Amino acid sequence: MLDMNIEIICKKIRLWLEEDIGTGDVTTLTTIPLEHSSKGIIHVKEDGIVCGLAIAKAVFAEVDPALRFEPKAVEGTSVKKGTVIAEVEGSTRSILLGERLSLNLMQRMSGIATRTRAFVDALEGLPTRLVDTRKTTPGHRLLEKYAVRVGGGHNHRFGLYDAVMIKDNHIKGSGGIPQAIEAARRNIPHTMKIEVEVENFDQLQQALEAGADIIMLDNMEPPKMKEAVMIIKNKAPHIVVEGSGSVTLETIRTMAETGVDVISVGRLTYSVAALDISLDLNEQKGSGL
Repeated sequence: MLDMNIEIICKKIRLWLEEDIGTGDVTTLTTIPLEHSSKGIIHVKEDGIVCGLAIAKAVFAEVDPALRFEPKAVEGTSVKKGTVIAEVEGSTRSILLGERLSLNLMQRMSGIATRTRAFVDALEGLPTRLVDTRKTTPGHRLLEKYAVRVGGGHNHRFGLYDAVMIKDNHIKGSGGIPQAIEAARRNIPHTMKIEVEVENFDQLQQALEAGADIIMLDNMEPPKMKEAVMIIKNKAPHIVVEGSGSVTLETIRTMAETGVDVISVGRLTYSVAALDISLDLNEQKGSGL
């Protein structure tokens, strides 16, 4: 399961390997014989959702195409502590060169997928869609948004280029919500939607009258958010309503029960804890150490 452009990812992998290896891994080059081979056993050290197996395979392939990488778990599945999720076999030097980058990426992606799955589970039985935000690690957005999808969530816009999202500073800079929407509508393709962030009922009314396609209700208490949803659905049922603002596992279901269509959660990516994953060498062959 890898619904993203692997060529783009491989370009990034080459840069990340260059950053890590530099002029050469002095420890491995000076301690491991050239002809030595091993099998690396990759296992999780805590329960979680597996994500990034294809990325780890791509890392090892960039290091050494002769390495054999075999997944032992299915992407997106829940695994228990101690589960072996993959094996990589071949040159010991090559395995050690790719070890840290492959683990770093899998740990981060698996952590995101694990947290996302927890939020998805909290919405069980409700039609509300869980989406991420642009609060991602620079250079890693494709991987992190992919991890959200693996965890069962959905993606919001990928960047500043694929949707109009009018927030408080845009409103201030343009002179108001009607002015911002009118200016955007004049300058974008008819296929692009306009989302407006509102914080109160006055802004909500302005967004409705100006013809917003999506309205984000930001940092509203549940009773006010529920009232806002009713106003929108009564006046313009075609408008997509998004809830946002300091969403946690404890509060997301209450927010969803207000009737919003979508809930965006920044903490799916920006403050997530990595899943602990390790690689241990086993079945060493060739020259002894």
